[in-house]
Amino acid sequence: MHIEIDQDVCIGAGQCALTAPNVFTQDDDGFSTLLPGKEDGGGDPLVKEAARACPVHAITIKEPTG
Repeated sequence: MHIEIDQDVCIGAGQCALTAPNVFTQDDDGFSTLLPGKEDGGGDPLVKEAARACPVHAITIKEPTG
């Protein structure tokens, strides 16, 4: 899987970081970002729930094809 956060849409609600703190964090301005090396979710089962928890749908999860 590949995770993307649309920084133009993110409002910094922090729901992703609360739901999957091993993958998401917030930067100095309070906006969501991925922890280094976690662009693929790091096998965390809560990544999809974190994306669903985002109130503005700023998180996109792309599954590999093929």
